[in-house]
Amino acid sequence: MGRRKGPSKSLREDFVMSRVPSLSSPFLLGFDEIERALDRVVKGADGYPPYNIERCDRTNGQPERLRITLAVAGFTRDQLDVTIEENQLVIRGRQQDDKARQYIHRGIAARHFQRTFVLAEGMQVLGADLKNGLLSIDLARPEPERVIKTIAINEHE
Repeated sequence: MGRRKGPSKSLREDFVMSRVPSLSSPFLLGFDEIERALDRVVKGADGYPPYNIERCDRTNGQPERLRITLAVAGFTRDQLDVTIEENQLVIRGRQQDDKARQYIHRGIAARHFQRTFVLAEGMQVLGADLKNGLLSIDLARPEPERVIKTIAINEHE
């Protein structure tokens, strides 16, 4: 009763399947790597762990700051890795099963995860903190320098 007929697709599958390459315009040159990175991020996202991204207030002319907070309850600092790999911020969590424990009921499984964020050129990771099951990673986005360069035009006769 009330069941929808027809093919059932998740929102993520629908997004991936209907995605039109947005960087394929002839006016956007050299963005192939960015498009490949976006494809990897979309394909690798499974929703765990949940996260927030917030904009932090600017103070005293400091560059714009962002904070990514991931809910990683049950993970210790030694079970988490935060790295930058090819302009991507990669957060990994690895938990091992404790073989010495005998469970009567096990509702909390040891889990692995990898969460990836593509960083814009110039983004800087300021640091990471783990507190009360929340991993916070602070980033800064400095103002890009405006560079204007005049290109000489050669004339051939």
